[in-house]
Amino acid sequence: MATLFVSHRACIEHDPGPGHPEQPDRLRVIQRVLEAEEFMFLHREEARRGDIDLIKRVHDPAYVDRIFARIPEQGEVSLDGDTYVSPASGEAALRAVGGACVAVDAVMQGHERNAFVGVRPPGHHAEYERAMGFCLFNNAAVAAQYARETYGIKRVAVMDFDVHHGNGTQDLFYHDPDLFYCSTHQWPLYPGTGDPMDRGCANNILNVGLTAGAGTAEIQKAFHDYVVPGLVGFAPELLIVSAGFDAHRNDPLAGLSLVESDFIWMTEQLLRVAAQCCENRLVSILEGGYDLPSLASSVLAHVRALMTG
Repeated sequence: MATLFVSHRACIEHDPGPGHPEQPDRLRVIQRVLEAEEFMFLHREEARRGDIDLIKRVHDPAYVDRIFARIPEQGEVSLDGDTYVSPASGEAALRAVGGACVAVDAVMQGHERNAFVGVRPPGHHAEYERAMGFCLFNNAAVAAQYARETYGIKRVAVMDFDVHHGNGTQDLFYHDPDLFYCSTHQWPLYPGTGDPMDRGCANNILNVGLTAGAGTAEIQKAFHDYVVPGLVGFAPELLIVSAGFDAHRNDPLAGLSLVESDFIWMTEQLLRVAAQCCENRLVSILEGGYDLPSLASSVLAHVRALMTG
């Protein structure tokens, strides 16, 4: 078994407009860096279209219909102050969800040890009936629902190391004791959620806030003291990673100080959790990361660790 890379050209065509940080070049630089010779044995598969009925079992069905009704024939339409859709956004969002499900199939069926899903728009800010923070549908939450429905597993964990708290994933998981959401994030910061006191209906929410400027020492302490014990204690049957790379010290949208070696180290820790708890089944899904050179180098480091871990 090896590592699978899932993506689709439609995810590049989603265009929030000139100057928007969640730009199509984010995915272009990722695809380019993964063409290097060291990734010649990285398995690759195109994202299929996601199932709208599945999305409606995670999000409010009326909300899903509203999103597709807002897709314009030209130009961009604002859903909130940060989140825009263009003519290709509906297809891109379906491919993002579908790509996450392709990765779930690969690891649950034992074809691959783990997978990285390079898609956009990202998902972890999308709540039950609200688009925000560049996100339309919650790719990780839909993947968790798909895994439970399709493979009969019960317990799924999402570990989110994006610099911003995944308020959408927390919202969708909060009242289900068989779903576990763990997040390391700069706090306080957008979107204003992520208080460590938020624990979910059954201690199934674990928020670890990091102060501005936190780097290697702080993220390693967070993993040693909270993240790894929390995940192992929950004992998931599938581990999904919301892989945001905007905690990098060069990212313009936040203030943490991680570097590429930190993303390698975190990936290695999560691979160990997956080996201990869920037969190595780990699906990583792209979230944030807005400095293009740092995004490219961090994804390279992350995928390299997935392949060698």
